[in-house]
Order: sequence, then C-alpha cells, then structure tokens
Amino acid sequence: MDIEKNLDSLSQRVAYARDIMTPRTSERLEAVSQEIALLAPTLDHLDIDAALDKIAAISRKLSVLEEDLDQLLTPMDKVRVVRHPQRVCLKDILENVYDNYTEIGGRDEVSIDPGMLIARAYITRRVGKRVIHHSVMVVGQEKGHGQEFRNGGSIKPWGNAKALKYMKVAALENIPIHAYVSTPGSYPIEDYPGAAQQIAENIYEMAGLDVPIVAVFSEGGSGGAEAIALADRRLMFSHGYYSVISPEGAAAIEGKVHGQSRATPELIEKCAKHQMITAQDNLRNGYIDSIIEEPPLGARNEHFDFFKRLRSDVIRATDEVVLSVQGVSMLRKLARRRAKRPENVEDVLIRWELDAKAREKLTWKRYQKYMRMARHAYIDKRGIWEKLAAKHMEFFYSIYTTLRYEILKRYQKKLARVATDVTDEIHVVTSRMDRLTSQALEKLGLLQGGGDHEALTSLSAPACDARLSECSYISPKSLDDREVSCPHAAERGCLDIWARDLFGEFGGVCPNCGYHFPMEYKWYMANVFDRGSVREFNQSIAAGNPTGFPKFDERIKQAKEKTHLQSSCVTFNASILGIRLTCGMLVADFRGGSVGAAEGEKFIRALNLARKRHQPFLAYIHGTAGIRIQEGVNGLIQMPRVTLAVRRYIEEGGLYIVLYDTNSYAGPVASFLGCSPYQYAVRSARIGFAGPGVIRETTGMDIPPDYHSAYKALSRGHIQDIWDRRDIRANLHQAFLTMGGRNLYYR
Repeated sequence: MDIEKNLDSLSQRVAYARDIMTPRTSERLEAVSQEIALLAPTLDHLDIDAALDKIAAISRKLSVLEEDLDQLLTPMDKVRVVRHPQRVCLKDILENVYDNYTEIGGRDEVSIDPGMLIARAYITRRVGKRVIHHSVMVVGQEKGHGQEFRNGGSIKPWGNAKALKYMKVAALENIPIHAYVSTPGSYPIEDYPGAAQQIAENIYEMAGLDVPIVAVFSEGGSGGAEAIALADRRLMFSHGYYSVISPEGAAAIEGKVHGQSRATPELIEKCAKHQMITAQDNLRNGYIDSIIEEPPLGARNEHFDFFKRLRSDVIRATDEVVLSVQGVSMLRKLARRRAKRPENVEDVLIRWELDAKAREKLTWKRYQKYMRMARHAYIDKRGIWEKLAAKHMEFFYSIYTTLRYEILKRYQKKLARVATDVTDEIHVVTSRMDRLTSQALEKLGLLQGGGDHEALTSLSAPACDARLSECSYISPKSLDDREVSCPHAAERGCLDIWARDLFGEFGGVCPNCGYHFPMEYKWYMANVFDRGSVREFNQSIAAGNPTGFPKFDERIKQAKEKTHLQSSCVTFNASILGIRLTCGMLVADFRGGSVGAAEGEKFIRALNLARKRHQPFLAYIHGTAGIRIQEGVNGLIQMPRVTLAVRRYIEEGGLYIVLYDTNSYAGPVASFLGCSPYQYAVRSARIGFAGPGVIRETTGMDIPPDYHSAYKALSRGHIQDIWDRRDIRANLHQAFLTMGGRNLYYR
C-alpha cells in the first residue's frame, strides 16, 4: 500500500510540474514520467525493499529535476504556480503556522463571502519556563483547492467589508493583524456599496489602524490586493506575483483585443515579464520588505519545512514592527541579533501589545514608509532653482501655519470678541450718521429713493450662458461650421444644433434633453475658476517608463506632444468667486487620464500644499481609465500612497471634494477618490471599478448600458449629487461655503 501511495505521489509531482511548465515541454520530465509508468507494472514482481529503492531513486532524480526547472521559471510560470489548485491556501497556513484558530464571520458556503476568510488565531511562544500566547487577527483571500464557491479568491464588496470590520475589531482589542493576499483581483460588481467604493474605504481605514499589520503576498492582483495589503511589513512568497493587472488583462489591452478573441501566449508572456510582477522585482523596487523562500516549483500543503519558515518570518516581521515603535534595551537588542536565525526567532520575549504613544508613532511611520515608495518611478525635470524655491515655500508655509493656527489661535477667540464689541459700537454711531446724511440729500433732490435696487434687479445680456463665468476659452469644436445631432434625438426629439452654439453658448449641453457632450479640460479651467486665478505648479514632474515596457516611451512622448502636458495630472491653485483652493485634475486627453508614479506624486504634493496653506482641496476628474498598466506596481502603489496623504489632510481638518466627469474607473476611484466624504458627478459621468470589457472578460456577463451611469452611482450612495455642467461653478461655490463654513478648512 505504501509503495502504491509513493508511486502515485511521484506521478502527481510530474503532473504538477507539467502543468507549471505548460505550454513548454521538458524531455527530462517526460523521461521521468515514462520511468514511473514502466515501473508500475513490475511492482508485483519485486520485493518491498527493491521496489522502495527504485521509487527512492526516481524521487531523487525528480527532486534534482524540479530544482533545475525552478531556475527556468518565467514570470508567467510563476503566475501558473499561484493559480494551481495544489498551491498552499489560507486554511493550510492556519493549520500549520498558528497554534490554534477559530473562524469568524461565517464558514465556507455559509458566509457573507466565502472567498474572504477571517480567523482569530494565536501563536504560542515559549521562553524558558514562560509561555506567551500572542493573539492575532488573520484576514485573507481563500481560494481553497479548487473549491468553486470561493470564486478563485475574487472578493465581492461585502467580503472586503467583512475584512474591514474585523480589522477594526483587532485595533479595538490591540492585537496585530496578519493579512494573506491571494487574489487575482476583486469581483467587479457595482451593487451596494460597490467594489470601488468598498476598496477605497478599506484602504482609507487601514491607514489609521494603530496596531501592527503584516501582509504576506502570494497572488496580489490589482485593487483586490490593496483592499487588505496596506501594512507595516510586506512579505512575499518567492514564487508569488504582485501586479496592477493580470498578464492576460495587460495583453488584451496592449493587443487591443476585443470581443471573443484572446491575446496570444507570446504577448501574455511578454507583458508578464515587462510589468515586473515577481517577488524579486518588487523587492528590488522597494514595494515589499522581504521574500519568503519556497520549495522548488512553489509551496504545496505537504511542504512542512516551508510552513516553519513562514511562521518564523511572520513572527519576526511582527516583532520588528513592535520594536520599531517601542524603546529597546541593550540586552533586548543583543537577543534580537541572535534571533535573526529562524530556529531562534521564538526565543526572545516580545509582547505585541502597544501603548498609546507607540500606537500613534506606528501610524506615522506607516505614512512615512509609503511616502518613500515609487520616488524612482517618475521624471523630475525641475531645475535646481525651482527645487530650492519649492523647499523655500514649504518652509515659509510651515512657519506661517505654526504662527497663525497653533500660536495665535489660542488668543483668537479673545481678540475676536474684543473686535466684535468695538465693531458693534462703531456701527451704531456710523449707521445713525449715514441715515441723517441720506435724509438731507433726499430733501435736496440729490439722491433718488430706493438706492441701488434697480441695479440689483436689472438684466444683463451676456455673450455666454449666464451660469458660466467669463468665456475666455473657446472650444475648437465650436469653430466647425456644421450641425451636431444629439445621440438621443430619435427617442427624445432633439433638434440638430449648430456646433458654434452647442460648444459655445450651451457649454456642450443639449438644450432639449440635457445630454452632455465631452468638453476639453481647458474649458473647465476657464469657466469654473475665476479668470486669471489659475496658478499651476509642479508641471515639471513628468510621466516616464520605469519598467522599460517595450515601445511605451514613444507612446508617452506622443501624449506629451499632443496635450502639451508632462503627465495626466495638472495641479494648480485657483479661486472660485473669491474662495482660494488647491486643485488636482486628472486629464482624460493624456493616456485616458491613467495614473502612474508622476500623477500620484503630484497629487500628494498638492495635498501637502493645501494642508500647509489651510486651503480646501478639489479633485476634478476630467476622466481616468485607472492605473497605468505599463508602470506595473509603480502605478498600483499610488492607491495606498495617495490615500494616506488624503487621510492626513482630512484628519488635520481639510475639506476634500471630488467631482467626476466623463469616464472614471478602476484604481483611482477605488482609493484616493472614492474615500472622499463629498463626491459629486457631472451628468455625463460614468463611474465604476471596471469597464464593460473587463467585466465581460472576468465574469462572462454583459452589463446593461446604464450600469455605470452617474444615476446608478447616486442610487448606491457612491456620489452625493449630480450636477449640470453649466452649474459646476455655482454648485462648487455653494458646497465650499456650506461644508467648509466660514473657515473653509477646519471643521
């Protein structure tokens, strides 16, 4: 029986290696497979010792072959490793790494989302005669071993909501969080609360959880990974991958594949390589802290030595987070040096509970950690004088903020009370004098009764729509001498409109049905903000090609020449009816408004400037297609990076408003845009986590035409209102006044 079992195990190892190396073949692997097949019929004619010796010889040969094949693995091979049904899953880890655990939030099919597993676990550490039980909250995507009801680890919004709920419980109970990331990406469903909105909330809330968080990556796919991966220490399995999009998805976009056709295997392999998705790539770029080595061809549930290594690495990572925010004695430091060896990691007593001061320091160090990421991935074209000027202004505003809002604020109420009393006394005297003067002038016939009431009620004849500001920008579309038909003319009876009127006086809005035609971003800058108030900054921070993606340099160059922009993000200071504000705009004309390292950096700097100036912040989304896939994780990491900057700005009293126009999808909406408490949309906006093509490819479903409409987003609570384009200026002015109040910055 043992002989047959051992032989069957060898056959399974060969089949597994064949699956990983597909579509390539290995002559040595096929030779071993044939040797196993020839041995099986002869077992009855061999004694037990001889049979076991032959099986052991084949096993040794197969082990050497597995090590050799492991050196030949391509990035796409590693994608096949993490997707294989025999891959270690979260339940395997709970059984072999932790000393005990209890699942919470449901079990298997009877769960809010079977793909998201939550467990309260503990790790026992024995130091001499002392026994310490470390409680932890374990969250992670669970694929199982081919269990279809787990949806391949693709999590629905309520699954991410469940994870966030129990991560908050961990923060309340002051215990660490261990997050295991194993997902190809979140399920792109937009029912309440919506995939994008829930991921944005997860990232925003995780940024403020004041307990140690350790994330371990096996398969890190896009925003689905970021929903639980914002951590103080990020570890990664050596055969795992972490990417902005799957290689197949990237190949479909690169190859402009539509309908039922599929990208070629060669293009998929090429995208997997150039996106830099492997553990080694991510360690080199600084997006993970260390690599957990796996056995050849990846870890499976029979590899017990791997679980021991994983346990020691997870314990060490949690210890490092705790010690980084707590004082450490000299004896403890010496003990920690000895504990760097895996067999000694549990010999040092370190408690994982943090006091209030350490918890505050922890969130600040987390913020600093992410701010240091991706600085190599954009092009800074600023000269030395421009950089010095920027530093000088930062220093100036820091001093100004300290004086005005920290020192003078203490005496502000007393001074305001005195000033109010003096003003009231002056008003009593001057108002009586004004009344006597007016009466004397009226008797002399030098002043008509009613004052300037006529001026307040008289009508003007503006050249543009009265709701718009001065029309200093003329859309090129309005120069065409032609008629334009509304797309809804057949069912709504809209008449054709002269382009000059439509894109001039009407602001691109059909006067009959209100359909919004796309308008240039310059139109908004000219018609929403006060004339002459726009002052752009950081325009020299440029998008690049940090992964060396083939032919992408040329495409970026073409986008810069076409738009005269250096990236899809434009940051500027401006005013709306006298209210000064800072704005970050994503421009659809530049690569679809996609976000990479340059765009993320510009958003962060704009938020920091608004915080130092104590100004409200407007994120105007002319359009965004999501994260720029050619930049790989350099783009994906902007989701948590910018969200951390948004959280810091809001927590210090900032007023953060987001306004969507045209198409707004994917990573930005699922992070630093979706986390705003005040989100609005122009009537033309389409908002969601994934476009119709991606949804069709991942779920096999064809969505209705209005699935991503602004009205659907409003109905599920993603946005708070829908505006007519011509009312943006007035509505923003009202929003800033009513939400910000008199101060506009401090709540």
